[in-house]
Amino acid sequence: MKKIKSFYVLALSITVLIFSCKDNGKKEPSPKSVPAVSDNSYKNLLPESNFDTVIDGKSVKLYWLHNKDLTLAITNYGGRLVGLWTPDKNGKMTDVLIGRGSTKAYVEGPESYFGATIGRVGNRIAKGKFKLDGKAYSIVPNNNENALHGGEHGFQDKVWNAEQPNDHTLVLYYTSPDMEEGFPGNLTVKVTYSLTDDDEVKMEYEATTDQATIVNLTNHAYWNLNGEGNGTILDHSLVLYADKFTPVDAGLIPTGELRDVGGTPFNFTSAHTIGERIATDNEQLKYGGGYDHNFVLNGTEVGGLNHAATVVGDKSGIAMDIYTEEPGIQFYSGNFMAGANLLKSGAKDDYRTAFALETQHFPDAPNQPNFPPIELRPGETYHTVSIYKFSDK
Repeated sequence: MKKIKSFYVLALSITVLIFSCKDNGKKEPSPKSVPAVSDNSYKNLLPESNFDTVIDGKSVKLYWLHNKDLTLAITNYGGRLVGLWTPDKNGKMTDVLIGRGSTKAYVEGPESYFGATIGRVGNRIAKGKFKLDGKAYSIVPNNNENALHGGEHGFQDKVWNAEQPNDHTLVLYYTSPDMEEGFPGNLTVKVTYSLTDDDEVKMEYEATTDQATIVNLTNHAYWNLNGEGNGTILDHSLVLYADKFTPVDAGLIPTGELRDVGGTPFNFTSAHTIGERIATDNEQLKYGGGYDHNFVLNGTEVGGLNHAATVVGDKSGIAMDIYTEEPGIQFYSGNFMAGANLLKSGAKDDYRTAFALETQHFPDAPNQPNFPPIELRPGETYHTVSIYKFSDK
């Protein structure tokens, strides 16, 4: 049935493109007005020329990945996932990934993290300080008094070297020099984004160092499974395969406790909508302005990976399952989105119109002796895999 529906949408797209070509006096159609079903139509929606530029002497481009059902757009500026098109329950191709329409928009916009590869250390480090082998280090604070997502100019601001070996794989490389943002060691990073035959976005992270350092890589994709610009995510259904979470203080730094989710608004061990309990009178929700917490995965395994989450768009029926080698996942319910960024669809990033689910080691791990460590030493290889699998319900 999906193939029949996709063929119908393809025929409709070709018809629309033929008629639009006849009227040369009109502007390009907006991203919402053309079904995205073929390589050419995707490139009409998101012109590669909008991304072609040079930053710090390095070439920035937009890259396209395809498999039988998915199309993924990535730019090497920040290692960003820009858009992901997948069929909804009716076979309509839907862009479920929040992104901007040009490199310039990413560089100049107030939001730094849309779809970006995050490093060296994802999430927060208290006061930007930690000790390693008895030596104190300071990371540039960029989130009030704390360091967030690698400091003031983390990996989201870097131009990555890119290689595309085939139409479903992109490999990104970056070498972070010793003491960049205050982190010790020359860190060589390789990130491989690929689309599998099972409609998965596979994210594979690797890193080596010449000095002892700390590493916690992730991707900060923002999702709306009803489609970018299609309302809030509050009615999305969510399951988190986590029996505990890490409560935080008012600065969103973990207290060190692993707290049971039972009897709290943080219990997503069975399906609840994101908005069902988000306004509950709860100290942790007040601290985060909603959900902005790390969940401790309970070891539910699928294919050798932790099953971290299942999310379903209430309108689209699009389901996203997340699997990871990481011990935790950060659930963020779009609490600080304020309509300050124009998205590639022409919509704005209004309050809670997207969510993030970032696979990770726990926040502030270097300062929390009971958390899984994130140290990396010479001769070791940091390696971790996370998978985002798409289907329709």
